[in-house]
Amino acid sequence: MSQPSEQLLKVKQGDFTLQRLPKRPLELLRAWDAADEYLLDTVAENLPALTEPRILIVNDSFGALAVALSALQPQAFSDSYLSQQATRLNLIENGLSLQQVQLINSLEPLQGLFDIVLIKAPKTLALLEDQLIRIRPHLAPNSQVILAGMIKALPSALWTMLERLIGPTTTSLARKKARLIIATLGEDTTLANNPYPVCYTLENSDYLISNHANVFSREKLDIGTRFFLEHLPIKAAFRDIIDLGCGNGLLGLMAAERNPLANLHFVDESFMAVASAKDNFSRALGLTRTAFYTVGDGLCDFEASTADLILCNPPFHQQHTVGDQIAVSLFVQSRRVLRKGGELWVIGNRHLNYHSQLERLFGNHQVITANAKFIILKAIVKT
Repeated sequence: MSQPSEQLLKVKQGDFTLQRLPKRPLELLRAWDAADEYLLDTVAENLPALTEPRILIVNDSFGALAVALSALQPQAFSDSYLSQQATRLNLIENGLSLQQVQLINSLEPLQGLFDIVLIKAPKTLALLEDQLIRIRPHLAPNSQVILAGMIKALPSALWTMLERLIGPTTTSLARKKARLIIATLGEDTTLANNPYPVCYTLENSDYLISNHANVFSREKLDIGTRFFLEHLPIKAAFRDIIDLGCGNGLLGLMAAERNPLANLHFVDESFMAVASAKDNFSRALGLTRTAFYTVGDGLCDFEASTADLILCNPPFHQQHTVGDQIAVSLFVQSRRVLRKGGELWVIGNRHLNYHSQLERLFGNHQVITANAKFIILKAIVKT
């Protein structure tokens, strides 16, 4: 049976069926973009000159690059569990061995030298800075770094960063609103010290908050979290509290402080986020409290009816794509994982339609409070 065109990537390396994560019944978005196609065509044109090249792929959204280049046994470096899981699923979907791609998370050390480094521009420049600093010792004089992205997602600061940390750059012509930036190792480029993680002291406390490069609001407490912290629930019946999409773990940390008998669970799909949450909770309460940490696809690894309270500040974008698909997926998972009487507390921008989604999934919702920008909602499992 032929595949729908939005799932079939056709490039010089072959035809590949690709899907996004989290899965949706009627997925309208592709698992790749024109920048992926541009990169793969460029690699196909340049690789014949290299024998058994060592390739590093960075920020591969859903495995399009890794799957298409799997015959070359690349390594794939990412901070996203969903990206890694999508790569696994798409390799299997195309009849390819999982051993053909080595998946490396953003905090694992790289090994050896690479001939070609293929980077998809991340949404966060700080993450790119961290990645370039980690990659730089693994480049030889003739190594080539190719960064790709849609033109609208390539700020001018990106060129400056590449030239500072790697070396001279050249820029390709635009194609289908995508562009490539090619960097080669500069003779006078020196190894830079990594400024991440960065730390600040949480206001009205003595807690030192550590933040890796890909953590939202790394340098100070964001206004949404501050508003949520002012209204966190306190209840003796809370035995298991989950900070879902935990980021640096501030919601879970302060919920633990206010609910001293509860067990805390920190969950995020970002390896850097969970590492930050672990650092922060361990430093603040680690001598007296135990917490659990999960890098994964939301609550997929949690058993049903195992939590009493879930706190969630859901993202409304996935990489450069804006939408509520991640939030809805987290709400569905929360409904399954909460015990009867369990509560899901959600904060979001007022214009987002979270209340209707909660009403549809839980059969109820309550507005806890709101201000000019944010609204805090609660839904309860009643059956």
